[in-house]
Amino acid sequence: MKKMFNFLAIAMAFLLVPVSAFTCTNYLVTKGASVDGSTMITYAADAHVLYGELYHWPAGEHAEGTMMDVYEWDTGKYLGKIKQATRTYNVVGNMNEFQVAIGETTYGGRPELVDTTGIVDYGSLIYITLQRARSAREAIQIMAELVEEYGYYSSGESFSIADKDEVWYMELIGKGTNMTYDRRSKTNTNANKGAVWVALRIPDGYVSGHANQARITTFPLADGKYSITSNEFDKIDQPDIRTIYSHDVISFAREKGYYVGEDKNFSFSDTYAPVDFGGARFCEIRVWTMFNRVTDGMDAHWDYVKGNIKREEQFADGTENPNDYATNRMPLWVKPEKKISPNDMMMFMRDYLQDTELDMRNDLGAGPYAVPYRWRPLTFEIDGVEYVNERATATQQTGFSFVSQSRNWLPDAIGGIIWWGVDDANACVYMPMYSSITNIPHNFEVGNGAMMEWSETSGFWLFNQVSNFAYTRYSHIQPDVEIVRDGLEKMFLDRTAGVDAAALKLYETNPDEAIAYLTDYSNDQAARTFNTYKKLYQHLFLKYMDGNIKYKVEGQQNPKVEFPGYSEEFLRRLVKESGDKLKVIKEE
Repeated sequence: MKKMFNFLAIAMAFLLVPVSAFTCTNYLVTKGASVDGSTMITYAADAHVLYGELYHWPAGEHAEGTMMDVYEWDTGKYLGKIKQATRTYNVVGNMNEFQVAIGETTYGGRPELVDTTGIVDYGSLIYITLQRARSAREAIQIMAELVEEYGYYSSGESFSIADKDEVWYMELIGKGTNMTYDRRSKTNTNANKGAVWVALRIPDGYVSGHANQARITTFPLADGKYSITSNEFDKIDQPDIRTIYSHDVISFAREKGYYVGEDKNFSFSDTYAPVDFGGARFCEIRVWTMFNRVTDGMDAHWDYVKGNIKREEQFADGTENPNDYATNRMPLWVKPEKKISPNDMMMFMRDYLQDTELDMRNDLGAGPYAVPYRWRPLTFEIDGVEYVNERATATQQTGFSFVSQSRNWLPDAIGGIIWWGVDDANACVYMPMYSSITNIPHNFEVGNGAMMEWSETSGFWLFNQVSNFAYTRYSHIQPDVEIVRDGLEKMFLDRTAGVDAAALKLYETNPDEAIAYLTDYSNDQAARTFNTYKKLYQHLFLKYMDGNIKYKVEGQQNPKVEFPGYSEEFLRRLVKESGDKLKVIKEE
């Protein structure tokens, strides 16, 4: 009984985490699991207040002792100053010139572990690290050292970290605020500054994913060859290293009373962020949809991702489980039945639980036009009973999303592509932005519009015009959007080999010319996309306004007009609910 009370107390604390925390999705693919040997990660930044724009930090040299300001990514709040690196690298979106890419999802975890004195938030941690790291392993070390030195301001976070050879998954959470007076400096300092974390290398040939729920459970303990702690960063480049974790990730949990038992049974997620109904139904289900598309046997986990969490008092080896761990969780990674392409990754991001029993097109909430989205909040209550609006991978509130592609057979200046788009993934076009480019397309650059500032030249606002118009009559309008969307993406994907070859030829004699060529190419494709979608919106509005479908007839003033009305299924529902009030009265 005591154990169950402890778990419920934790679960109730998690309910205090804002619904907006369920906001991002990442999928991870290793070299051996991709069609061409590239590593890939995806990221959807799904905050309702996030304006979609393509970030850019040019490479730079900085004098020793230079300080830089840190602002919280989510709010713009000033957090403090940290030391600037003497050399920083070119960053385009969430990928840098060395083909290092980082994505994230927030899982929250124990709310008391947020360090209110920290200087580095999760967003700054990503973008500062991208400006400093030449590999995924170096990124892990930089992230760990930044939060150790300056404190971690955010709640629990999961990170996808990829370079041209490896893909890593890292989970991190702060250690709370414990202010003590330092007599030497005569200041109050946080004795718990820093974070606890675990990073695992995804085995080659496998894929993984995370979506706002911590997923690392047990992990190999340090042996100096395959697994090391943060006290052994000098060994981080050893090729066999598969696990890296903070030296106090288990001992801190013991000190806080979060964990009892043997080290080998310690589970990061079950200790710092146990899965609950929302963690499964709103979060893990998005990982399941990708796994289910690439491998067999995922039906066995359907009950779990619908929110039916099972807990046992014993571990699989028969020893006591005093921590109430969930026992029916999904694997952290799976081996796909076939190799995965960049286009596959794009389509994974467009999943809305279609062809499952939770397919949102098939219930009353879809309206007469089978809209596969539900407006927020995520939950609602009727007569004291709580219900859910499903949370799928594709969602209306996406600010931007991407598929990164890192390719080790090409020079770094050519090998890194971030396929980047704004707004709802089902409406967006993933445009090829090479990670070495030195200028960002005007239609997507920072400062061209804002969340409450309209801009006629903003790609974010244009794509929202298209998607939000489609929401009004989705089953009619969305197919037209997909024709244009898929056509552009196919063209970009088909041209990639030729663009690579042309850039490589330039690179052999003048790398700067190759980068200039890729900059022009990336900017041209963004402009092409913007102009094409501008014409698309005009076409859609002309064709579908006022509930009609109109077709231009050559040689005639007036178009052909169809009145599609509503589906028979919807009309039957309408009649059933309305009774006889809509019935035509026949004269006797």
